[in-house]
Amino acid sequence: MSRSKIYAAALPNELDRFVKSLSQPDRDEFDWHFGHSAHDGQLPPDGDWRIWLIMAGRGFGKTRAGAEWVRSVAEADEHARIALVGASLGEVRAVMVEGESGLMSVGPPERRPVFEPSLRRLRWPHGPEAVLYSAAEPESLRGPQHSHAWCDELAKWPSTHGRAEAAWSNLQLGLRLGQRQQVIVTTTPRSVPLLRKLLASEGIAITRGRTEDNARNLPAAFIDAMRGELGNSALGRQELDGELLEDIEGALWSRSLLERCRADRLPEGRLTRVVVGVDPPASARGDACGIVVAAREDDGGAVVLADCSLEKPTPERWARAVAETARAWSADRVVAEANQGGAMVASVLRAADVSLPVKLVHASRGKAARAEPVAALYEAGRVRHAGTFAQLEDEMCGLMAGGGYEGSGRSPDRADALVWALTELMLGKAGRPRVRGF
Repeated sequence: MSRSKIYAAALPNELDRFVKSLSQPDRDEFDWHFGHSAHDGQLPPDGDWRIWLIMAGRGFGKTRAGAEWVRSVAEADEHARIALVGASLGEVRAVMVEGESGLMSVGPPERRPVFEPSLRRLRWPHGPEAVLYSAAEPESLRGPQHSHAWCDELAKWPSTHGRAEAAWSNLQLGLRLGQRQQVIVTTTPRSVPLLRKLLASEGIAITRGRTEDNARNLPAAFIDAMRGELGNSALGRQELDGELLEDIEGALWSRSLLERCRADRLPEGRLTRVVVGVDPPASARGDACGIVVAAREDDGGAVVLADCSLEKPTPERWARAVAETARAWSADRVVAEANQGGAMVASVLRAADVSLPVKLVHASRGKAARAEPVAALYEAGRVRHAGTFAQLEDEMCGLMAGGGYEGSGRSPDRADALVWALTELMLGKAGRPRVRGF
């Protein structure tokens, strides 16, 4: 049994007697010793590893584990030079350095590092240093040398133009100080090329875990709410159970394809047309109402801007949500499937907003068949996602070539709304575009 489990099982008076029996120096250190409170997955593995990958669900305690490992390195080696790498400098500072579980919050106050924001540097009193880096700027890692590194949320590192892989490669080439170079990687899993490459590498120790593994440090209401909302869905398996979801053989979209098509931010260029795709539920107690916003850019490509879908809404609620979404994004057109309800769909939408520019479309083929030409646009690099849309992307990766659906939920309503929007923008008869802004 680990030390933390022994302390957790002890009665309060037993633990109190034990602490009082310690010498004053040991008593002063007791509360700051991470091994007393850490669960097994937060402690470094045995063996001669070069990379320690913690791939686990939200709330597992990955950030605390990373910060405590860096702290232990700094306290043991006065010559340590540590790289702190995240998806952006803002995230490195907000989470890894100044966050509730970051480096400025662990260890006795008198032994904590001094943060020098202008130099992107942390300095411990006895000599070790850590420098902040952004994976979005891989060239900043070319040249500096380090003995250790902490890479946080590696699966979120920007993958466009190969930046994630370049940042990782430059970091590895600079790990040449000291006698034993080591890296800790803390991340929620996503099927991105860099993470898959890392899993296949040598000299790696892997810790996997679920949100519940850290239950004693999390509010029970949080765990219950997340389990109630996500359950055993693909998103729940990824975000709570820390499971790396593999691609479904024969699906129209793969997760690696979607990662290649991901943009880091909303488009900065001109949008010539904005469309809201809608897949209405068949009944008030039916499936979700798919509501997806997409736009055509001035370079001829398309970008998915938002997933505003609702689960099991009433007709009034989903119609109001469509109208609000159209106003928020200054949409030129609302494209809604009318196979279920026909004119009633238009009536419900116009009841929410009489000026709503509605176009009804009728499906003559199945969802997967309609999606195939849209999937081809992704393969050609003509569609980007302005962010991560987990539930929408789960559905996309469950649509099968040749028909069928093997994704989460009963029906790919979000994916169908996306298909209607992109079909209108990219595959329909093009209307005359107009410039919306700069």
